[in-house]
Amino acid sequence: MLVNTIELVQEARRRGVAIGAFNTYNLELTRAIVVAAEKLGQPIILQLGVQAIRAGGEPLAMATLAAARVARVPVAVHLDHCSDIGLIETCFAWGLSSALADGSRQPFAENMAFTKRAVELAARYGETIESELGYLAGTEDGITVEEIESSLTDPAQAHEFIAATGSAMLAVSIGNVHGYVPNPPPLDFERLAQIVAQVDVPLILHGASGISREDIQQAIHMGIAKLNINTEVRTAFLRAIASWGVRIGPEPDLRQKGQDLLDLMQEAMAAAQGVVEQTIRTCTFL
Repeated sequence: MLVNTIELVQEARRRGVAIGAFNTYNLELTRAIVVAAEKLGQPIILQLGVQAIRAGGEPLAMATLAAARVARVPVAVHLDHCSDIGLIETCFAWGLSSALADGSRQPFAENMAFTKRAVELAARYGETIESELGYLAGTEDGITVEEIESSLTDPAQAHEFIAATGSAMLAVSIGNVHGYVPNPPPLDFERLAQIVAQVDVPLILHGASGISREDIQQAIHMGIAKLNINTEVRTAFLRAIASWGVRIGPEPDLRQKGQDLLDLMQEAMAAAQGVVEQTIRTCTFL
């Protein structure tokens, strides 16, 4: 069933767990994510990134919303990492229930002003804004943020930021990174504790791919209520496609069992589903 993002995140926070938020790019990946959630009986958030929206447009958004509506578990649909206020409004008009208004690359004052504007926009649609304070290094969807540009969330600024903007959720930078990096930095749990003491909104951990189960669960115990996963699921999907191609060769024979398009998609979906299930178990301590 299609539900509001903030309801899922607040309920996860109340229960002392986190809601898994998974980026999707097509119907097959969406289905893999939803099936994993249904198998475990747990709610999830489907996320559409800006590049996915620009590639798939309204049809992709509508398909994702439709998948959420028919799911046997609560599912929200969220716009991830968007710095375009016009696109945020478009997605709200389509029916998405939340968006990350990402002004994190802007100076503090500009980020605050941009986020406040997004919150006011969301209120007109009855929807929710997630904001981000602090850079995340690494790579996501082909966009690279240099290590030198990365910065950790300042707890004192977090208090001012939330008070001034009214943002309902805050994504924090505590050593987490986007994508895979050779030597990921350790999570700064002391900083996380300081942020928790300064703000009373659900906190979001982006860049969870590559972080150990133990560290993720420690962060959840301390107040993380939404966990974003993209790279691991996407990689599993792509690896399954690559393996299928190696096994079948350059000339598929559609008369042969296992060599048609649906066969390929089933293998890719199964691989992605396994990663999603593992992540949900980590988020909910199953």
